[in-house]
Formats: sequence, C-alpha cells, structure tokens
Amino acid sequence: MYKPTILKLIKNKELTKEQIIKDIIAGIIVAIIALPLSVALGISSGVSPEKGLITAIIAGLCISLFGGSRVQIGGPTGAFVIIIYGIIEKYGLEGLVVSTFMAGVILIIFGLLKLGDLIKYIPRSVTIGFTAGIGVTLFSTQVKDFLGMGIDKVPSSFISKWCVYLSNINLVSFWSMALGVISLLIIVFWSKINKTIPGSLIALIVGTLLAFAFKLPVSTIGSQFGEISSSFPTPKLPILNINTVKTLIAPAFTIALLAAIESLLSAVVSDKMIDCEHDSNSELIGQGIGSIMSSIFGGIPATGAIARTAANVKNGGRTPIAGIVHAIILLLIMKILMPLIKYVPLTTLAAILLVVSYNMSEVKAFSKLLFSSKIDLILLLVTFILTLVCDLVVAIGVAMVIYLMYEKALKYTPFYKGQQS
Repeated sequence: MYKPTILKLIKNKELTKEQIIKDIIAGIIVAIIALPLSVALGISSGVSPEKGLITAIIAGLCISLFGGSRVQIGGPTGAFVIIIYGIIEKYGLEGLVVSTFMAGVILIIFGLLKLGDLIKYIPRSVTIGFTAGIGVTLFSTQVKDFLGMGIDKVPSSFISKWCVYLSNINLVSFWSMALGVISLLIIVFWSKINKTIPGSLIALIVGTLLAFAFKLPVSTIGSQFGEISSSFPTPKLPILNINTVKTLIAPAFTIALLAAIESLLSAVVSDKMIDCEHDSNSELIGQGIGSIMSSIFGGIPATGAIARTAANVKNGGRTPIAGIVHAIILLLIMKILMPLIKYVPLTTLAAILLVVSYNMSEVKAFSKLLFSSKIDLILLLVTFILTLVCDLVVAIGVAMVIYLMYEKALKYTPFYKGQQS
C-alpha cells in the first residue's frame, strides 16, 4: 500500500524537535547549492531561467512530500538537459509541458505496478555508461556559452553540434573564455577554503561582479532573455487528446525512464549514507507527482539529484523536512532576488555545468570498467556510444538485450563444455 515516507515518520513519531532543526539547516544549505544549478540547468535545457527554479520549488516540494526516501532532494538535473532541448526543438515548449505531464503519469503507474525494484537488475556497467554519456553530452552543450561563441542556433545532435563548433572556432570571445576559466577555477578550488558554502555560488557572485564592475563584453542572462520575472506562474493543465498522446508518448517514456533510473540510483546511494532503506515504489509515485505538478506550473522534468541529496545528508538532513525547507527557501529567493539574475554571465553558468558534467561522467568508475570483464566493457561502450549518438531508451534497450543474451549463453555454457569433453 502506498504511503509517503513523511507519513511513516509522523506515525512513528520520528520527527523530533532536534531533528527538525537539523533538517531546516540542511534544507537552507541545499537551497543555496540548488540556486545556481537550477538557473543554469533551466537555461541549458532551452527554457528561461525562472523555469529551472520553478521546477526545483514545485517538483522538489512534491518529491519530498510524496516520495519514498527520507533524504531525497528533487529538482532539475543535468541528465535531462539534452532530452529537454531535443523535445523543445522538435515539439516546442508546449510539447515539453505535455511530455512532462505524461511522464509523471507513467511514473505513477510504474510505482503502482511495483516496478521500482527492477532497478537492481540493471548492470552497473550500463548505468555508468549512460551517465557518462549524458555527462559528455552536457559538456558539449556548454561549449558555446563558455567560449562566448556568437552562434544563433546549435543543433541538438552530438556530432552536428561539434561540427558547428569547429567550423565557427573564429567566433571565440577572449573575455568570455577568461571569465569562464576564472569561474571554473573558483568552483574547483573553493572547497579547499570552505566546504559549507558551495563554490558554484561563489563563482556566480564573483563572475557577476567582475562582469558588471568592469563592463566586460560578455553575454548575460539579461542580454539573452531580457527582464526575468519573479512572479509565480498560474497553474494550467496541459491539453491532452489522442493525437497528442500518440505523438508525445515516446519522449514522455524517455523522460519517465530516465527519471526512474536516476531517482532510484540517487535513493540507493543515500540509503548507504544514512543506513536506511527507501521505498522504491513510493519514490516513483512521488517523482511522478513532482513531474505532473512541475508541468502544471510550466516547469521542466525533475528527478532525484544525487549531488544535492548527498549535500543534504552531509549537513544533517534525515527527513523530508529538509527537502520541503529547500523548496520554500528557493521560493523566497525567487521572489526577492530574481531581478538580479539578469546580470549573471552565461560563461559562468557554463562553468558551473562543466563541473556538473565532469562529476556525472564518473571518470574513475568508467576507467576502471575499461579493464574489467569483456561483457562489462561491451555494455559500457555500447551504452556510452548509443547515449551520445541516439538516446537513452535506445542505449539502455540495446545494452540490456546484449546482457540478457550473454546471461542466457552463460547459463548453457557448462553443458556444452561437458558434451565436448
């Protein structure tokens, strides 16, 4: 029977005063971490910056209220960037909203059918392959803004994108690249100075102040999007009909599959950190509700964010209260500080996402699997390459078919060896 984790904690009287205080502190810290990431991920996905924040607020709140994890922090993630960008390019913003809504419904169905436990059957080489592929793809989307290349439209295809970059290498802006490098260095080395305040926030502030004070000729959020609204959008149900469902079922399923895998992987990681198991099926239902509500408010797809969830745990968060506080703080920031966002340089946001893409790529785990068994190597490379040149569903589908064929062949190998001997 479906029951969100927060209700279980209330019933078991685990929401003590001491823990609630710790959760509030953790929620505030996570909100500070989520602020630059949400804005950057929104822009990189092809939508306006406030939509990234709206997603973190609405979906983050719903995932904490209705999910099956004690500590999961939901919001926009780098894994969705290329998928969202591709959907907008093909179906427009309205197509994205409908796809996100439908994906939420699919996730709820997954949870009700108790499909959450299937995540354990996906080989680690497959998950590392597609996360690395997504990381490299995300990296490629940031090159234009990091280098300040004045290219009007960049194709969503990985190979086509790099062809455009190479053919327009003469458009690189020295000032954008210099500011981007400074921002990148701040993010990388700030943790050696202070581990509580995120380097991405410091880079955002320093990069913005440098660009504003010295009137650097770099593109900013304001120059690209104009004035940024701090008003909260009116909820609106997407228009659904048979033709729309048929057209958008494929991208909706892609969103749902990625949301399910990433959120459950994040929940598994956080389980080990707090020595407590999540309810995978309740988590899928919570993720589904989060995506549905995000779409109703004009947001983008969301899922469990591993980095923000880990930061929540490290700062004392142990109940969904931290995720709820994180959403509330982001709402306050949006209402008060949103007009200032227009001064943020795009190259600084690109630097933030370059670090995100590197972390997503799991370079150490990827390198280790290169020298593992032959099947792990094959699954890793197949998933990685197909994620780059095709999409997530194709990559995982092909990899799982190869894995199942291998398992079946392995099952009968001893018999054949015995016959030959």
